[in-house]
Amino acid sequence: MTIKVVDIPEARRYEATVDGESEVAGFSQYIRTSELIAFVHTEVDPRFEGRGVGSALARASLDEARAAGLRVLATCPFYATWIGRHPEYADLLYQARSKVSD
Repeated sequence: MTIKVVDIPEARRYEATVDGESEVAGFSQYIRTSELIAFVHTEVDPRFEGRGVGSALARASLDEARAAGLRVLATCPFYATWIGRHPEYADLLYQARSKVSD
């Protein structure tokens, strides 16, 4: 099974298709700024669950975030868990760096 992931900026989401089908197998919605991308929601069609669609979405979108020099805010539980299982992406996570002190 071949999974293709593409960024659809006008829809603010990454979409995954399987084996050239036109139907979307899964998607990850995001909010993007010039410095940060927040992944807020991920869905995989039940017919494709357990077949690597979610992982393909995470890997492709995080690789693109790295290439663009973006920090990642993983508010989507799937992304947070996935990054936890793939520590090679942990360096992308946004860390609040407040200069306020007591």
